Amino acid sequence: MATISRIEWTEQTWNPTVGCTKISPGCKHCYAEGMAARLKAMKTPGYENGFKLNLLPQRLQDPIKRKTPTTYFVNSMSDLFHENVPFFYIDQVFDVITQAKQHTFQILTKRSARMAEYFQSKAAPPNAWIGVSVEDQKHGVPRIDHLRNVSASIRFLSVEPLLDDIGKLNLTGIHWVIVGGESGPKARLMKPEWVDNIREQCESANVAFFFKQWGGWGADGKKRAKKQNGRELNGRTWNEMPLIQQ
Repeated sequence: MATISRIEWTEQTWNPTVGCTKISPGCKHCYAEGMAARLKAMKTPGYENGFKLNLLPQRLQDPIKRKTPTTYFVNSMSDLFHENVPFFYIDQVFDVITQAKQHTFQILTKRSARMAEYFQSKAAPPNAWIGVSVEDQKHGVPRIDHLRNVSASIRFLSVEPLLDDIGKLNLTGIHWVIVGGESGPKARLMKPEWVDNIREQCESANVAFFFKQWGGWGADGKKRAKKQNGRELNGRTWNEMPLIQQ
C-alpha cells in the first residue's frame, strides 16, 4: 500500500516493512513511532503490532502496479537496513525497484554500516537514490563515509532533525542535502547558524540544498506551531533537487 506523502521532497511513501528500534539521538522523538500507535488504534492493516518491526511482502508489488512515474520514499515508517530485515528481503525490495523503472525511489537509513555491507559487491539501481540521516557530529557525520562507498546515481543526506552544529563536512560524492528542524511538542531547538553552515558548504561544493522546515522552533528561537515557523531561510525557500547522474 503506497500513500500520498506530505513530505516536501517526495510524492508517495512505500512501506514494504514497518516498525523500527531507536539507535541514536535523532530517533528520540520519532514521528513514525507515534503514527504507528495511532494506526494500530485505528486497526490499520500492517500495524497490528504497533511499531514492532514487521515485514509486509504483500506490499512488495505495489509500485509495479502504478504506471504514472512517481517519486517514492521507501520505508517512511521503518528502516530498510534494520538488522532484523534479512538481506534476501532487501533483495526483493530492490528487485521491485529495478522492475519499476518508471519510478524514482528514495531510500534513507541510519544503519549506514549495514547498508554499506549490503552494497559491498553491488550497485544500487539507477532509479534508487540512497541516503543517510545526519542529526549530529557524533552519530550522524560518520554515516556519510559509509554512504560515499555505495555505488548509486544519487547519494543524499537528510540532516533532520539537526541537533547541533555539525561543523565541516566532506561532501565529496554527495549530490543532495536536505536540512530540517524537529517538530512536535518535544521538539529540540535548531539554530539558524547551524543551517547556514550547511547551506554555505553545499554552495561551495555545488551540492543541491533543500531546506525542509524550521519545525517547532522558529528562526527567531521562539517555539510555536511548525506551520507558523514555515520553510523560509534568509528570506526565501530552498527547493533545490539533485541533477540525475548519467
